[in-house]
Amino acid sequence: MECVSVRERLRDLARGRVTPADEAELRRHVGSCAACRHEEAAERLVDEALARQVERIVAPARLRAVAREVVARVRAEDARAARRGRVPSTWASAAAAAAIFLAVVGYAAGRSGAEQAAAAGRLGDELVSDHLRLLAMAHPHDVESTSSHEVKPWFEGRLDFAPVVPGDRGELRLLGGGIGYVLDRKAAVVSYALRRHRVTLLVFPRAGLPGIDRVAPGAAPLALARRGFTAAVWAAGELGYALVSDVAADELLRLAEELAPETRRAPRAG
Repeated sequence: MECVSVRERLRDLARGRVTPADEAELRRHVGSCAACRHEEAAERLVDEALARQVERIVAPARLRAVAREVVARVRAEDARAARRGRVPSTWASAAAAAAIFLAVVGYAAGRSGAEQAAAAGRLGDELVSDHLRLLAMAHPHDVESTSSHEVKPWFEGRLDFAPVVPGDRGELRLLGGGIGYVLDRKAAVVSYALRRHRVTLLVFPRAGLPGIDRVAPGAAPLALARRGFTAAVWAAGELGYALVSDVAADELLRLAEELAPETRRAPRAG
């Protein structure tokens, strides 16, 4: 097993997403290779440092309170009607049902918004984790080059899509690229230097990715701020792009806004 293929699987290994046979083979290689052992340790340390707590949905106490209040009112009205020898009014029950329905709709809308925001937050955490993982690696680039004409062709045959690799722009300097993951999908990872800062560009298929639905194709990049880092995320056809760094959020967003049109003009199917 070669080092490149092992490093592509280290993340799956750390998260228990490999078969027992593959795990045994990977661990044998890591045990005998100092460079891959360093990468595996970096992977584990970053995962531990950025372990995320899954946000729990709080029980809809407000909804239950509204329902109890409405039902209590209807029962009181029915009791008064019975004491007067009248048949309980059906409009009261209908009004109760309508009130509960509106409460459910309001709660569902609020919950949907909260869930979308939570998904975007988890995506931001993932993107920042990927950036930090790259910084922790002793050999972060599978292809080291300052030319986009060398980095972009390297991805051919290694991904089932064609990422756009922007070249130098102002103070932004290309360093190299490699293969990584964004959650459950392979991604192109492109590394840049911006003065003394490192900037990571991640390119990945966006279909079905939680959190990316907040970014519409053609829309301005969305800033996701997490733990002192910012991920500027935008959509280009079937792909998602994310620029991640610890530079000031407004500067990173301006840079993303400059790069986004270039990614949207180029073909995106591999």
